[in-house]
Amino acid sequence: MGAAGFGRNQIKIGSTALNRRISGSTNSIGQPLILIKPRPRAPFTLNDTLKFCSYTGKTCCNSTDDYQLQKQFQSMNISDSACSNLVKSVLCAKCDPFSAELYTVASTIRSVPLLCNSTVSVDSTQSNVQAKNDFCSDLWDTCENVSITNSPFAPSLQGQGGVTVSSNTTELADLWQSESDFCNAFGGDSNDDSVCYDGVPVSLTSAKNSTPPSGLCLEKIGNGSYLNMVPHPDGSNRAFFSNQPGKIWLATIPGEGTGGVLEIDESSPFVDLTDEVHFDTQFGMMGMAFHPNFAQNGRFFASFNCDKVKWPGCTGRCSCNSDVKCDPSKLKPDNGVQPCQYQTVIAEYTANSTSSGPSNATTANPTEVRRVFTMGLPFTSNHGGQILFGPADGYLYYMMGDGGGQDDPYNFAQNKKSLLGKIMRLDVDNMPSELIYHFLQWDTYEEVDVITKGGNYGWRVYEGPYSFDPETSPGGNTSVASISPIFPAMGYTHSDVNKKEGSASITGGYFYRSQTDPCMYGSYLYADLYASALWAGSENPENSGNFTTNEIPFTCASDSPIQCSSVSGSSLPALGYIFSFGEDNQKDVYLLASSGVYRVVRPSRCSYTCSKENATATSSPTPTSSPSGSSQLKGSHSNLVLPFYFMMLLLSLFV
Repeated sequence: MGAAGFGRNQIKIGSTALNRRISGSTNSIGQPLILIKPRPRAPFTLNDTLKFCSYTGKTCCNSTDDYQLQKQFQSMNISDSACSNLVKSVLCAKCDPFSAELYTVASTIRSVPLLCNSTVSVDSTQSNVQAKNDFCSDLWDTCENVSITNSPFAPSLQGQGGVTVSSNTTELADLWQSESDFCNAFGGDSNDDSVCYDGVPVSLTSAKNSTPPSGLCLEKIGNGSYLNMVPHPDGSNRAFFSNQPGKIWLATIPGEGTGGVLEIDESSPFVDLTDEVHFDTQFGMMGMAFHPNFAQNGRFFASFNCDKVKWPGCTGRCSCNSDVKCDPSKLKPDNGVQPCQYQTVIAEYTANSTSSGPSNATTANPTEVRRVFTMGLPFTSNHGGQILFGPADGYLYYMMGDGGGQDDPYNFAQNKKSLLGKIMRLDVDNMPSELIYHFLQWDTYEEVDVITKGGNYGWRVYEGPYSFDPETSPGGNTSVASISPIFPAMGYTHSDVNKKEGSASITGGYFYRSQTDPCMYGSYLYADLYASALWAGSENPENSGNFTTNEIPFTCASDSPIQCSSVSGSSLPALGYIFSFGEDNQKDVYLLASSGVYRVVRPSRCSYTCSKENATATSSPTPTSSPSGSSQLKGSHSNLVLPFYFMMLLLSLFV
């Protein structure tokens, strides 16, 4: 499993404790998130100071890690105090907030951190004083003739060819022929892709002043309302769109600036799962994910809710059970629904085969190939449900909310035996088996989190960065001192967007990686469900974990293929509810709103200034009138998706 402490309507990646907040990456219901550089564990703030390693504040070690490092150090039996101090500092580098960068160079995992051994790179963000220190040479000079038992500098641990020795107790001079050989194996400099270790915690140079983007320019290309968008795995200009009642369509996306609209035939879905899906305000099809090899094998997965009263395939175990010290017989009906009557399902399906292979399939078989997961829900809210494949590991990630109820009354999010409020990682190729994430908060704060394996994001001990006191707690409480929470990377309070508390709900997005708006490149885009605000977050310096966010203006281009309407008394476009974000194979980003599908386009089309944008002499496309139905839709789209209280997640890779 993955991360915990997620909030109520969590629906995104992780597996420790999720609750009504879900740190995710793309919809208010949850669509993918884009990843940040992988860390073995995201840095967190300690409640207490480590006893062995001298790291304070943010660190990648807890007290157990610290004790294990102390035992490893003691077993080395280093008699020379100067050498002992240097080796201790090298071992404790595993606790450095930048340990992932220190221990991984050119995708190779190292036994010890990269030791500073030359002048700093011109483009490096690491402190010049630090990176210019020749720590590797200092270590060699100090420890060359000192005996070390089970030395971490053995050639076999570094994948290098050194001197073969038979004893477990060795000196560096026994293992390496010279300082040059030693530092060729363990030394290096700091550059854009890595940092080096000089005996003290890594320190980065001050962030350069960065100017936030002047605004986000949108064009409307569709009138349909969807919850999820997934680009076709074949790399084409096609994408899959799904709605809450349970239908998936295959659509063709027009080129930016061509004046084209989304080509989608709503009368002919790719697959229709509405017979299985229970559709209601907070229930329905929550997510879809296509196997990385879909173009060859045609496999895809759907996450949805079912009603066991109406469908015999709804047969999961109740999440309120004896394993988590919860008695379902003591739960009262919620909104007239019995405990665990509604359930969450992940099922596998396959595209209908064609002579040219699954890549060209336009329909799929609605019969399940395999049931991956089913579980009963204790209450009628905050159940999450986003699914997505990790971009590098091939696993399917599933984001679960805390199950609902006022303030997660049974503390499922912090209960490690409960699957509620967690992010699960599933190996769908080798079943059975068991990613920045958004949290939909409860009363005060909406948050974006960088997800890491085993991370605890605080709910319901904290709501964002603030302490939280639940009104009721029949399932007990978790003490502040018992967890090491990872606090939000970004977020906002409800009062930032509306003075009426409880009126806000975060919708998570993507790191913008398209060149369409070069001034937005690298920013993480997210919004409020009620379409009153959009934010762009940037990490500066890179890999520092320090994010700065700015609320940015947004508007529709005057030459939008489908004309946008405006909010009465405001210059804002009338988006309705922003349910989710999407991304195509060109990395262009989309807003999926109740009023239609909007694409982020060149800033100049909205008269926003971007010095990086290349001016073009091409004439603007002529706007077309809004097609009847929905963006070249054939057939009506009558099912309105109502707002969800879901948390979003910013996807981070698990290592």
